[in-house]
Amino acid sequence: MTEKGNSNRTVTAPPGTFAENIIHFGRTLRRAGLPVGPGKVLEAIKAVECAGLERRDDFYWTLHSIFVNRHDQWALFDQAFHIFWKNPDILKKMMDMMLPTTFLDQVNSDADEISKRLSQALAPDEAPSSDTETEKEEIEINAELTTSSNELLQTKDFEDMSVEEAEEAKKAIKSLKLPIRDVKTRRLKPTGRKERVDMRRTLRASQRAGGASIALKFKAPVKKHPPLVILCDISGSMSQYSRMLLHFIHALTNDRDRVHTFVFGTRLTNITRVMRYKDVDETLNELGEKVEDWSGGTRIGSTISDFNKNWSRRVLGQGAVVLFISDGLDRDEADGLDVEMDRLHKSCRQLIWLNPLLRYDGFEPKARGIKAILPHVDIFKSVHNLKSLQDLADVLSAPENSGNSIRRLAA
Repeated sequence: MTEKGNSNRTVTAPPGTFAENIIHFGRTLRRAGLPVGPGKVLEAIKAVECAGLERRDDFYWTLHSIFVNRHDQWALFDQAFHIFWKNPDILKKMMDMMLPTTFLDQVNSDADEISKRLSQALAPDEAPSSDTETEKEEIEINAELTTSSNELLQTKDFEDMSVEEAEEAKKAIKSLKLPIRDVKTRRLKPTGRKERVDMRRTLRASQRAGGASIALKFKAPVKKHPPLVILCDISGSMSQYSRMLLHFIHALTNDRDRVHTFVFGTRLTNITRVMRYKDVDETLNELGEKVEDWSGGTRIGSTISDFNKNWSRRVLGQGAVVLFISDGLDRDEADGLDVEMDRLHKSCRQLIWLNPLLRYDGFEPKARGIKAILPHVDIFKSVHNLKSLQDLADVLSAPENSGNSIRRLAA
């Protein structure tokens, strides 16, 4: 692997100040949401002392080995590294974590897209002019903007959330309940309602009464919520949403039984056991070690084929409901995807496709992967904010014959 960018460029810093610069870089990563503490900063300083500052790519991978623990943290670290260590003049200005507006303007002109969390971490904190203004501002926020901020959080796109907003969203997701309607099974139980005559219980009761009279006994199907199978796309185009959706899936797994979770990028990985951990941070750390294709390409056809061949008979019994979370962009140009999605659809009770691209009003199914998937889904919904997750709960709890819950787009 090689660093993105010019690997022959030498990183230079004012003599004797590289330790302070690494400290400030660690603070920037921590403010952007990475779990960077004093211990990691000290390890980074020692590692850089051993590796030296002769080559920029050596310096990049030295810091990467210390600060990045999971695949989903790589993109944020890479962006922060290239912005923070841009040139020696910026290092001096970053000493006090106060970036001038001219720097942000320069960064915006050089980069196509900057993470919202990273931009917030690099932006200077505006100090209030007096205590009176601070108190007045706090009173205004507490009195007037509390409700509106909660409403904004419900409708704000996961990709546009700041660090604080993302943390609030994770708390809301943790308390979110996803009711799934109960369905009839083949198992029967005694009931007082006049549904199906239970001949065995009826004959036994008549024998106890001496056969003088026959009191009919009844039985009815047992109702139970079906298994829930989740197939979540973790490719690069879905990285901003898959991180938040994994919190949602973790809450689901710990709230009910018979939830099976698979993630896919270029390969299929069963993460059901990992998602059953009570601590979500422990779960994400374990996933970072177990899953090897984070933020890479997408091979939907081959991964669905793998699922149909090796897992469908194990987890799709008893009328399972499948949540398919993906943007439908396939690197293999949808080779064999139509056949595999048709097989998946026929193997489950209901196939629900959650696609963040559907949030755009002008969305059209032009990609080959989307065209191949659409004819085989029962429900097609967007998943990009908290409100969309709540809408999903309403759809899953609606009666199965409800026509309003089905949405399809013409290919």
